[in-house]
Amino acid sequence: MVLRIKYPLCLYRLLSVLLLAFAVLTSTALQAEKIHVLKFATLAPAGTTWVRLLHDWAHEVRKESRGRLIFKIYPGGVQGDEPEVLKKIRFGQLQGGAFTGYGIGQIYSPTRVLELPFLFNDIEEIDYIRKRFMPEIEQGYRDNGYELLGWMEVGFVYFFSKSPIDSLDDLKERRIWNWQGDPLGQAFFEASGLAPVPLSIIDVYTSLSTGLIDTVYAPPLGAIAMQWFTKTQYITNVPMANGIGSLVVSRRFFENLPQDLQKILKRTGAATGEILVAATRKDNVDSLKTLQNRGMIMVEATESLETQALQDIRIRAGKNLMENGYIPEATINSINQWLQEFRNNRAAEVVDAAK
Repeated sequence: MVLRIKYPLCLYRLLSVLLLAFAVLTSTALQAEKIHVLKFATLAPAGTTWVRLLHDWAHEVRKESRGRLIFKIYPGGVQGDEPEVLKKIRFGQLQGGAFTGYGIGQIYSPTRVLELPFLFNDIEEIDYIRKRFMPEIEQGYRDNGYELLGWMEVGFVYFFSKSPIDSLDDLKERRIWNWQGDPLGQAFFEASGLAPVPLSIIDVYTSLSTGLIDTVYAPPLGAIAMQWFTKTQYITNVPMANGIGSLVVSRRFFENLPQDLQKILKRTGAATGEILVAATRKDNVDSLKTLQNRGMIMVEATESLETQALQDIRIRAGKNLMENGYIPEATINSINQWLQEFRNNRAAEVVDAAK
């Protein structure tokens, strides 16, 4: 004979509640202890300021997250050129990266209005316009599946060449590299009447060595980091643009993080971006001096590379980019308006100070 014990209904309910609470607590504990790995790629070579500061960022995130969010950083282009890195992020093989303007253009192309040739006169103008434009940039990244963590720069870009360049006619005689597939670079060269040699950035050093190209464009720090300066002798003292950059992760990875880790990643990413901007600006100034001390010759421009001719190139390049839809006309108009406002306000301050 089997003895059946009948428990009160309230006891069954109590047991159910306890089991549910245990399951929730167990799930929360497991979630809290889960380790998230952020595989992060950059073209910057190991040992450079950029990579060192990325490692500092990774250390800070690991410390603040108590080891729950860790970076695996791939420097020096070992994961491929920027289009390849973006492809790997889409397939989940990587989760993020530090991108220059070329990669940024494939995330949210209107951002590259900040790289229009001969747009800015100094860093004060750059900072003012970037601050005004940043909310749109951040939303544009999100709408296209990415989260902007921090803003950075590669700095003012110069021509580095094997022969001196002091005019547009000289440029037309050079075998100039253009980053393969870069719409903004192509718009600049078309607006200047130049026929560049398109190559992946990974192939530039070898192509300088073989003579396939004899001229490249880069910030001073970048020319040293990529060792391009060893294959060139001259720097044309006319910055063609201010190169931008950003620290990015996929939205899918970001949204799957617990909220506390999202906050850590956003806050430390923004702080790292500010550190990178300041460090890059300083290093570019120092690098330019270093290159001259090593015997590189700074070439001063003639009239064909002075203000009005350069502004004409910028206008033509902007028109090209508007026509192909890479940068909307409204975006270019807004940037020009903000820039004019800033210059007018600064001129008024100078007049007031002189009174």
